[in-house]
Amino acid sequence: MPVESSNIVQRFWNFCHVLRDDGVSYGDYVEQLTYLLFLKMADEKAGRPGRSVDKIPEVYGWQSLVKLSGDALEVQYRRILTSLGKGDGVLGTIFRKAQNKIQDPAKLRRLVSMIDIENWSGLGLDIKAEIYEGLLQKNAEEVKGGAGQYFTPRPLIRAIVQCIRPKPGQTICDPACGTGGFFLAAHDYITSHYQLDRDQKKALRRDTFRGWEIVDGVARLCVMNLFLHGIGDGQSLVTVADSLARDPGDRFHIIMTNPPFGKKSSITVVGEDGKAARESITYERGDFWATTSNKQLNFLQHVNTLCKIHGQVAIVVPDNVLFEGGAGETVRRKLLHACDVHTLLRLPTGIFYAQGVKANVLFFDRKPASEVPWTKRLWIYDLRTNKHFTLRTSTMRDDDLQDFVQCYNPENRHERTETERFRAFDLEALLARDKVSLDIFWLKDDSLEDSANLPEPSVLASEIIDNLQVALQQFDGIRGALNGENGREES
Repeated sequence: MPVESSNIVQRFWNFCHVLRDDGVSYGDYVEQLTYLLFLKMADEKAGRPGRSVDKIPEVYGWQSLVKLSGDALEVQYRRILTSLGKGDGVLGTIFRKAQNKIQDPAKLRRLVSMIDIENWSGLGLDIKAEIYEGLLQKNAEEVKGGAGQYFTPRPLIRAIVQCIRPKPGQTICDPACGTGGFFLAAHDYITSHYQLDRDQKKALRRDTFRGWEIVDGVARLCVMNLFLHGIGDGQSLVTVADSLARDPGDRFHIIMTNPPFGKKSSITVVGEDGKAARESITYERGDFWATTSNKQLNFLQHVNTLCKIHGQVAIVVPDNVLFEGGAGETVRRKLLHACDVHTLLRLPTGIFYAQGVKANVLFFDRKPASEVPWTKRLWIYDLRTNKHFTLRTSTMRDDDLQDFVQCYNPENRHERTETERFRAFDLEALLARDKVSLDIFWLKDDSLEDSANLPEPSVLASEIIDNLQVALQQFDGIRGALNGENGREES
């Protein structure tokens, strides 16, 4: 990140620590920044023709905030959030169910001033986008808040996009879009690899991307992220809903997604006794091959439905999707028959913000109905065995995935060569495995041999440091929550 962007990110992030004493979480802080930053940018661009996103009534605009302080500022801020949340499009998505989480008017005044002194429209799309992505990254790193589950590692996203190679005119969907990482990487790939005419640029902004996100707060972060990258043109490309609930009817050329971790879909139900309980959801859909409460298996079936014939899918799935019996076996058999399941990337641990996750990326192409299976050979790349990454001291970088991209051979994936980490398995061999398990590995794990083959001391030390930092952050979060509760009781 350029020094200018990095300095702005750090300045805003430092103020976040000040607000922690008032019980404002990292996620809440980024949300408040989103509201205020959107208002400021809309004010800077007010009066420009053809920009519906700028049409915020003057009574709710940025200038109605900057001259206020004290209780009057807090009252006006709450009024803006409530009023704009009733709208539609980008405004409606960003301000839907918005609440002021900054209880101290003096600190709200300071945050407004920090935003007001910057000329955000003059920074350029790249810098604004880098600043916001930097804030989202820092929010995801604070693992105790759980924000990391919505933030897929950017090097992994870029590698997937390099393999899929999106083109102008193709539609791209993410049914669990989080903060929009796949959309932004695909947008960057298309703009850097193709000379677009005026109509293509317009289509890229308005008609290319479509996402679903079940959490309001995350959806607003995604829409703001797209807005800062010049994507959307005033319309919200993200639907706030449970994407698994139904088939939307739309079909897309490309599906790239990392559904949230966890096997069970559930809702909170309040009984007659007033107690809340979690109940699993089983989706009854005629387009699904198997009925199950396993969320990951449901997403795998869902993306198959969403994909156009001859379209491409890349989906992050946990290990259980590869070997689980029952509905899992049914889904794998059907998928191998109905689609060309051609590539599996086994991911290392230590790259996701949810601890201990073992995940993979499954690549397949949707095909027309056929009596014979479309899958002929599955190529598996093992990036897990004897690979050691951590979230802080030994993070995954773009270079760590370039060998996989080269082995994938995006120019012509039908011409591939086996390597130590990249092997092919014929359909007959896959079907002969117990429960049609795709959980296949062949490399020797050096750490299982004896103590002499444990990871290098520097790697072990890095992992210990990461774990200690996570533990300290969790304790700090507990302390902040307790301080917040004590403060409210005293007041």
